Amino acid sequence: MKSPERSVSTAENDLLSPFQSGRLAARYPLVKDHLASLAESELVRAGHLLSRVDPAEVLRHHPATPTVSVAVTGHGTFSSLLPHLTAEIARHGVLLRPFFSNYDSYVFELSDPGSPLYRTGADLTLCLLDPMLVLDDLPVPWTPADVDQALTARIGVIERLVEVFEATSAGTLVLNTLPLPWRFSAQLVDYRSKADLGIGWRRANTRLLQLMTDHPQVVVVDLDPVVADGVPVTDARLSTYAKAHLSPLLLARYAREIGHLARAATGRSKKCLVVDLDGTLWGGVLGDDGVEGIDVGGSYRGEAFQVFQGVVKQLGSQGVLVAAVSKNERDLVHRAFQERAEMVLRDEDLARIVASWSPKHEMLAELAATLNLGLDSFVFVDDSAYECGLVRRELPMVTTIQVGEDPAGHTEAVLRDGWFGLRELTAEDRTRGEKYRQEIERKNFLDNFDSLGDYLRELKVTVRLAGVGEPEISRVSQLTLRTNQFNMTTRRLQRSDVRSLLSEPGTDVLAIHAADRFGDHGLVGAVFLRRTDRDLYIDNFLLSCRVFSRGIEQGCLAAILDHAREATMEAVHGFYRPSARNGLVEDFYTRNGFVRVGEEGPVAIFRNDLLRPLDRPEHLTLHEEFGKEAP
Repeated sequence: MKSPERSVSTAENDLLSPFQSGRLAARYPLVKDHLASLAESELVRAGHLLSRVDPAEVLRHHPATPTVSVAVTGHGTFSSLLPHLTAEIARHGVLLRPFFSNYDSYVFELSDPGSPLYRTGADLTLCLLDPMLVLDDLPVPWTPADVDQALTARIGVIERLVEVFEATSAGTLVLNTLPLPWRFSAQLVDYRSKADLGIGWRRANTRLLQLMTDHPQVVVVDLDPVVADGVPVTDARLSTYAKAHLSPLLLARYAREIGHLARAATGRSKKCLVVDLDGTLWGGVLGDDGVEGIDVGGSYRGEAFQVFQGVVKQLGSQGVLVAAVSKNERDLVHRAFQERAEMVLRDEDLARIVASWSPKHEMLAELAATLNLGLDSFVFVDDSAYECGLVRRELPMVTTIQVGEDPAGHTEAVLRDGWFGLRELTAEDRTRGEKYRQEIERKNFLDNFDSLGDYLRELKVTVRLAGVGEPEISRVSQLTLRTNQFNMTTRRLQRSDVRSLLSEPGTDVLAIHAADRFGDHGLVGAVFLRRTDRDLYIDNFLLSCRVFSRGIEQGCLAAILDHAREATMEAVHGFYRPSARNGLVEDFYTRNGFVRVGEEGPVAIFRNDLLRPLDRPEHLTLHEEFGKEAP
């Protein structure tokens, strides 16, 4: 068995194999997708491989590849930044063309208009600042006043270098704030001195940040929030022995910020945040739980959804277009936004809501046409692995973020890649959402839907249709109580009702279990059957909306019809009782070979004479086990 240090993930091997065979440059357009599936700890290893590929060779194979030239200088040793930069920039489909200056040469390089650094004509020039830039100059012993004096001198030098840069280069100069290592504050024994050190240090960082106000070619990356997130400032051994004064983890996070800048510099920043609703913007399923039943506010999870809605609203206030796509009834969605006072996000905060039963990738395509935006400007957020996988396959240009089940993690998942980062926000940015909403009012059109056949075949949907056992009674009861959309008669059953049906002669209660390549969905539906000598009756058929549009309902119905035919029955009967939320399935039986033969009050009755089999979806693997389980 390989040791953990030497284990290689599938995605890493997708890079390693072509690298070893000399084909990585030719396959560079695929790199972005490979990197997307790597953990952060794996990115640096991928970066080592990519940094050894000649950018000119990549451009020979793919001349249209977007590139960004980056020159790096600084005080300490910073060569270890290269693999981080290479991987982070490649994650956005951009090719890095790097230049690294010599150790501790930043003053010479930036003060001399004829230096090699300036001759590169870099898009981004990184002057990597570290705390030892100041602390190396301190006497021993030292006082906070000594630190303040050293800081003042160093910031003054940097300000003069900025002036030379602006007079010499057309690119962007990237500086960073100086993080204060704990071990220096800890050398002061009284808290008054610690406070004085902190005041002077923060004053110096404020001067650095203010450079962006007066110098439009300067960007200052604030490292304080990164350090506050638990990233160590330094590694004592690397700082002492290698003069690498920022920790590898801090360099990795810094490189991620530079990746965001590179994306913006190449015009690849995102413009539209598209969020799913059920399980993403609020808890629960709107169609099943109703407007009052969804989880937003009033509980720990509900408050977490509120926090996430606030983050979405904050982004929208800064020119990010916010839209929603959801498999739901449109009127019900609008009611949720209007009637739930706990909602932080409102109808008016959204450029458009696309609510229908179409596949999500088709909703996104409709949205892109309506907003007149390219799909590559979209970030799509959903909690469903199925929906995310579908969008990745059908619309690979859309950036897809799958959030987890815990809403407390939604904010970090959306924000950590800074998809909407801009150099500067304008007044027009702040009014963009309203302008788009006005434009949408002038448009009203519908696009044709694409086929999902190929994707569904690859999804490898498997279904087991079998009698309900004792451990499943509670779940079946819950489905009858909470499922509203695909529920043919909306008959609500308690646990005792289900158990009673299981014991009755001539009845079967079948559970529908589903799984696919992403995992097991569990028990997602149920069918209630009743037999007579000649006929079979489907008293109810219900299915969770989590698994709509995958052919499961048609496959199960086909299996029931085949079973009835094999049992030499004459007909199968089905029933539909309309409700406020199950209009989706009103024509379910007629779409699948049944004929409407009458009504009993509000209940419509359908009949299938078993003259021809119902086709089973080709992409579906169905295992049926008719007959009772022991209750």
